[in-house]
Amino acid sequence: MAVDLTDLDLWVEGVPYAEFARLRREAPVAWFDEPPPNSGFWSVHRYDDIVTASRDVAAFSSARGVSFEEPTDEDMAARRTIIDTDPPEHTKLRKIMTGTFSQRAVAVYQHFVEGLTDEVLTAGLADEPFDFVDAVAKEIPIRVLARIMGLPQARLGQFIDLGDRLIANTDPELTDVVWGRDDTDAYRRFPFRSPYGKQLWDLGREIVRGRLRAPGEDLLSKLLLARVDGDALSEVDLDNLFSILVIAGNETTRIAMAHAVLAFCQYPGEWDRLRADDGLLDTATEEVLRWSCPTHFMRRTAAADTDLGGTSIRAGDKVVLWYVSGNRDDAEFADPEMFDVGRSPNRHLSFGRGGPHLCLGAHVARLEIRILLAALSRRVARFELAGPARRIRSNFTNGLKELPVRAVRG
Repeated sequence: MAVDLTDLDLWVEGVPYAEFARLRREAPVAWFDEPPPNSGFWSVHRYDDIVTASRDVAAFSSARGVSFEEPTDEDMAARRTIIDTDPPEHTKLRKIMTGTFSQRAVAVYQHFVEGLTDEVLTAGLADEPFDFVDAVAKEIPIRVLARIMGLPQARLGQFIDLGDRLIANTDPELTDVVWGRDDTDAYRRFPFRSPYGKQLWDLGREIVRGRLRAPGEDLLSKLLLARVDGDALSEVDLDNLFSILVIAGNETTRIAMAHAVLAFCQYPGEWDRLRADDGLLDTATEEVLRWSCPTHFMRRTAAADTDLGGTSIRAGDKVVLWYVSGNRDDAEFADPEMFDVGRSPNRHLSFGRGGPHLCLGAHVARLEIRILLAALSRRVARFELAGPARRIRSNFTNGLKELPVRAVRG
C-alpha cells in the first residue's frame, strides 16, 4: 500500500526511505491526490529527473511558491522571497548577495568560525550527557550568520526562537499556530503563513532602522544600499530577504550538524576512520550533507504543458522534487544506504543541483560543518546516544528537536 507522503505524523518516526526506494523503481514521477483546498501534485523521486526539472526553469517555475501550499497572487506578492522567483528577477536579487557568499569571501571567516566552534564545544561538551542540538548545533550557525549579516548578538535568542517556530510551523510542540491543523488564513501574507513571520519582519525592520543610521560593511548594509534596475529594494523585498536569510542561513546548517553526530553514533567505524585521516574532512562534509538532506523537497509549478521522466505534466500542476529521495538513488550513488565519509564523487542534491537556485549559503555551510568535524575529531573518541533523537513533525525539513548524546573524550 502506498505511503501518504503528506502525513506529517509519519515523518516524526523517520524519513520513509523504503517507500522512496519503491517509488524510484515503480513510479519515478507519480501523481498524488490531496484533500481540498489543495489540488494534488506530481511527486518526483529519481535523481536525474530532479536535476532535469531544477535546470529547466522555463518549464518548472518557482514563482508559485516552494511548498505544498497554493497561495493566491496577493499572498505571493506579499511574501515572495528570492527562492520564490525565476530569472531574470531571481538573477538580479541573487547578484546583490553573491559576493558576500562566494567561496573567497566566506574563507575570510575561517578563523572566526574556528574560534567560535572551540568556544561552543568547550561549553557544550562540559556536561554528560547533553543535547547536541541545544548545546552545539543551534549555537554555531546563528552566530556565524550574525557576523555576516550584522545582527545584534543580544537578539540572537529571538532569532533562534522565531526561526524554530517558522521552519517547524507544522509541529505543535514548537508553534501554537499549526499549518494544516489551525485556521491560518489571517496570517496567509506572512512568511510560512504564521504570525511569527510578522514578528520576524518587525524585528528585521527595527534592526534595519538602526543600520540606516549607521551603515557598515555587513550584508544588511549592502542590501540597504543595493539597486535593482536603478531602484532601491522595497520594504517588502527587505522584509522577505531578511526573513529567508535568517531562517535558511541558520536552520539548514544546524540540521546537518545534528545529523552528522547522529550518523557517527550509528556508524562509529566511520568516526574512527575520519579521526585517523583528516584528509577525509572534505568528503566527510559532503557525505554529511547528502545523508542529512536538511531540506527534503522543493516544489515547482509547471509553467506549460511539459514532460518529465516520460510523464506528461499539465501547465499549472504542482511538481514536488524530493531531494531526500534523489540523495539515496542507487543510479547515482553506490551503496546509497551506507554512510561513507570517503564517498567520491558525491553530487548530492542537498543544496540543489543545476539551475539558478543553488543554495547561496553553500560555502558557509560547508565551512561550518568542516570546522566542526575537525574540532570534534580532536576532542571526542566516540559518540553514544543517551536517548532517542526526536524529530520535527515536518516533511519539508529534516530537523531534530533533540539529540541526547555522550561524547567520550579521547
